[in-house]
Amino acid sequence: MMKSKLIIVVFFILIGFMSCQKPTTSDFQSTGIITGVDLKMCACCGGYYIQIDNVTYEFDTLPAGSNIDLQNATYPIPVKLDWQLSTKTACPNVRIDILKIVKQ
Repeated sequence: MMKSKLIIVVFFILIGFMSCQKPTTSDFQSTGIITGVDLKMCACCGGYYIQIDNVTYEFDTLPAGSNIDLQNATYPIPVKLDWQLSTKTACPNVRIDILKIVKQ
């Protein structure tokens, strides 16, 4: 009885380790480069610049748990990310919302 419980516990531990994976490039929509801070003062300004597929966008924040410290970063920062055009009404073709991101 004790041996069968031990086998079941070991089985579930192994399943847990096999299901844990680091994200790969194919797990992300795009690659990009965070190039720096937008210091301009205008209606569509502020935040950070990111270049994706030779197009420069702006974003305000990173998702929680991204482990990228934009305040103390050394730019440029190569990243892999999932994103979408921002749903904010101002500057709809310039601003993006970052859904998921990791450093490359």
